[in-house]
Amino acid sequence: MYNLTIGHTIGIIFTLFIITLLGYFSGRNVKSSSDFSTGGRKANAWVIVGAITGTLVGGSSTIGTAELAYLYGFSALWYNLGAGIGCLLLALFFAEPFHKTNKGTIPQILCEEFGYIAGPISSIFVSMGMFLSIIAQVLSAVALITSMFKMLPLTAALIAILIMIVYVVFGGVWSAGIVGVAKLMLLYIGMIIGGILAYKGVGGFSGLHATFPPYPYFSLFGRGVWIDFAAGFSLVIGVISTQTYFQAVVSGRDIKEAKKGALLSALIIPPIGIAGTLIGLYMRAKFPGLNPASALPFFVIKFFNPLLGGIILATLLITAAGSASGLTLGVSTILAKDIYAKFINKKASDKELLKMTRISILVVSGITLLFITGNFKSLILRWTFMSMGLRGATVFGPLCAAIFAKGRVDERFAILSMILSPTTVLLGKFLLPKYIDPLIPGVLIGLILIIIGAVAGKKTKQLKQN
Repeated sequence: MYNLTIGHTIGIIFTLFIITLLGYFSGRNVKSSSDFSTGGRKANAWVIVGAITGTLVGGSSTIGTAELAYLYGFSALWYNLGAGIGCLLLALFFAEPFHKTNKGTIPQILCEEFGYIAGPISSIFVSMGMFLSIIAQVLSAVALITSMFKMLPLTAALIAILIMIVYVVFGGVWSAGIVGVAKLMLLYIGMIIGGILAYKGVGGFSGLHATFPPYPYFSLFGRGVWIDFAAGFSLVIGVISTQTYFQAVVSGRDIKEAKKGALLSALIIPPIGIAGTLIGLYMRAKFPGLNPASALPFFVIKFFNPLLGGIILATLLITAAGSASGLTLGVSTILAKDIYAKFINKKASDKELLKMTRISILVVSGITLLFITGNFKSLILRWTFMSMGLRGATVFGPLCAAIFAKGRVDERFAILSMILSPTTVLLGKFLLPKYIDPLIPGVLIGLILIIIGAVAGKKTKQLKQN
């Protein structure tokens, strides 16, 4: 155990107990697969906020942000800035049409508009993208647990995944949403206090300027314009294209609550990134030889009151595990409703779908544990940016076409977009220079194909009329 006192231990145990209790009682609301995946469309704005931030405000936005700030400075803000902008666009332009679709998954919308084949294609690439983000959250939890206790990273990963399973498998969106509100409140208190302590400890902006050179630490493009712009852009389109946030909006009891939930999320998320960035810079200034992934956990252990520090450490653990659980829920819903119900058991009952969703959660969790072996030292946000980029490249263009240009885009070009855009992103990671993020060319190819499809669709419609 590293520097943990009895006060830390009491804070950790108390927080884990309260959050687990909330997850258990919220899970009692689940009576059907609809309740599990979309909350039975009974959620108010704050439950929606909990569901959205329960995934977006995870290990990436806290531990991962502090890690990246430790290495590069203010370019670490892109995760939280991009997430905030994505939620804003979700509230202004997408919440209403999403809610009106009366669909449980994004692939269902794409299938209705572009044919049956759109479902499995989008499901495969989107699930791959979400899986990459699950890895990022588990890596965050591993960094946290190994900062507190002397244990192997694999053991820490197993603990994180077990925590993730416990409170999502019994509650779905209700668990993720209600628990999300509780941990968001705790996390906000901890991160804001930590940000203030770090800011004062380093001597304010004058102290930061005296300690760090302007580049890369004070640039939003400290890793390069292409890389950092693509990082922020990946969050914007990734939020709009991800099943988890779609589910959160659809779970709202009406459009007003759905919009309000997304808008509140847009306002809440960015300040956490600012605090995490300040903490990362402070730790770089005071502890230059530290493992970057341990910057935030070590800060909490060393500079917080032990009882409050224990509460924050437990909240960070639940934040990382809860973020992974929200993503796992999204992947599992797609696997159950868009793969199992359409290709394996077309006559599946509601109880069978609920059972399959829960089984999928266990399977995805097991694969995650196997996959992260050998990747414990990789940069947390690298996985997150890749994840959001892959999801956005696959879905963003076709989804916009299905929502805002219904019946106007030739389905052949939409399907081609779903295949070529994410494939370009994946292959670009190996073929393009490191200073060029393949997300931009990937998304451009997809959008160009959608535009061509709109022109082709218009001509086909004219020919039919003649």
